[in-house]
Amino acid sequence: MGSLPHIVEDCMGVLQVFSDGSIKRCSLTDINVNIPVIDDGSVAFKDIIFDTKHKISLRLYKPKSANLNSKLPVVFYFHGGGFCVGSHVWPNFHNCCIRLSSELQSLVVAPDYRLAPEHKLPAAIDDAVSAVEWLQKEALGESTNDAWIGGTADLDRVFVLGDSSGGNMAHHLAVRLGMGSVKAAPVRVRGYVLLAPFFGGVERTRSEEGPCEALLSLEILDRFWRLSMPTEETRDNPMVNPFGPNSPNLEKVALDPILVVVGGNELLKDRVESYWKKLKDLGKKIEYVEFEGQEHGVLTNDPYSKVSNEALQVIKRFMTENCN
Repeated sequence: MGSLPHIVEDCMGVLQVFSDGSIKRCSLTDINVNIPVIDDGSVAFKDIIFDTKHKISLRLYKPKSANLNSKLPVVFYFHGGGFCVGSHVWPNFHNCCIRLSSELQSLVVAPDYRLAPEHKLPAAIDDAVSAVEWLQKEALGESTNDAWIGGTADLDRVFVLGDSSGGNMAHHLAVRLGMGSVKAAPVRVRGYVLLAPFFGGVERTRSEEGPCEALLSLEILDRFWRLSMPTEETRDNPMVNPFGPNSPNLEKVALDPILVVVGGNELLKDRVESYWKKLKDLGKKIEYVEFEGQEHGVLTNDPYSKVSNEALQVIKRFMTENCN
C-alpha cells in the first residue's frame, strides 16, 4: 500500500495542498470564529452573480444615509489573500467594505475572483476585468439592470481599490485600461488606490529580508507566489514584478492617477516605494503614503482603528481631488 497523502503547502491552515494534488480549504464558519462581523446598520448589502460562466459573485454595499437625489461614486474593492485565499464573505473584508461605503459615501463593489492553485494567474486579473465589464454592461442595460446601479451609481466617478494581491490586480487593471486593451466606457475610472500591493521579484529587497511581521513572513509570501504563478515561472514574471526584465514599458501607457499606501514595517514596503518612484520618474501621477510603524493590512485588519481613520481620510482626499 502507498503512503497516505501528506501536506506539501500549508497557507496558515486556511489552504492546504496535499502530495496527491488534492486541496483543502477551511470553511467560512472556521474563519468567523476569530473575526467578528461588525455591522452598525449604516450600510445595506447584497450579493450578485457577475460572471455566470465561472459562477463568481460580488457584493454591493450602499450607505443607507445616501441622499436619494444625488448619485454616489463607485469604489471597487479587490480583497487580498496572496491570490490563494479570501472572499468578500470573509468578515475582515466584509467589515472593511462596510466602513468604506459608510465613510466614503460610496457604492462599493466587492468582487470575488478565482483563486490559486486551482486557477493560476492571470485568472484573478481576468476576473477583475470581468467585474469592470459587468458594471459597463449594467450601464448599457445589457446585464441584470440592478436598481442600485441604475438609481445610485455615478459611473463617471469610479475608483478601484485593491488590498495586497488586490492591489496587484488594480495595477494590472490600470495597465490594461491605459493601453486600451480593455474598454470600459461609459464607466470612467478616475483613479486607483493600491494598499500595500503584492509585488515580487527574484532579487530580494531589504524589507523582505528584515524582521517578519506578526501575521506575515517571507516564507508565506514565497508560498503564495509558488501556488499562484504559472508553472516554471519566476518571481520576475510581469504579473509579479511590474518592472521586471520582461514587463511592459509603462512610459507611454496612459495610467490614471494612483495612490499607494503602505505600512512602514511591512515586508512589502521597499517594493511599494520602488513602484512609486519608478512610476513617478516616468511622469505618472502617483502619490505615496507611508504609515510609520504599521504592518500589512493597514485598513483591512481593523477598519475602525485610528490608523484606518487616517487612511480613509487620505483616500477620501484622493477621490475628491480626482473627480474634478
